[in-house]
Amino acid sequence: MRLANSEGSMTKKPGVWLALLATLLLSACGYTKISRITSDPSRYRNKTVHVEGRVTNSFGALFAGGYQVQDDSGKIFVISNRGVPSSGSSVTVSGTVMNGITVMGRSFGTAIQERNHHVK
Repeated sequence: MRLANSEGSMTKKPGVWLALLATLLLSACGYTKISRITSDPSRYRNKTVHVEGRVTNSFGALFAGGYQVQDDSGKIFVISNRGVPSSGSSVTVSGTVMNGITVMGRSFGTAIQERNHHVK
């Protein structure tokens, strides 16, 4: 049996470990398609998600309200107590998924409780 010498060990190649770590961190920050959330809301319930898309509807007063975000896969409502972006804005949203009800495999009332949003 032959053991790896120091030239063949991973300790001499920190770049490999850094690249692996960077890949893992970046994939953890990725955006979730809205259709994935709305098609299986129980999978995402009480979990933080990140979505991006265009605001199609918004309503609010002072610092509370809601808005609807659409990506290329679907739409979802976002509940906000930090103000709402105007219709037509391109946004990224982070927040917690709240379930409504599911009837015959179709979800109604699934929404995101916003932690923050950023208008692009």
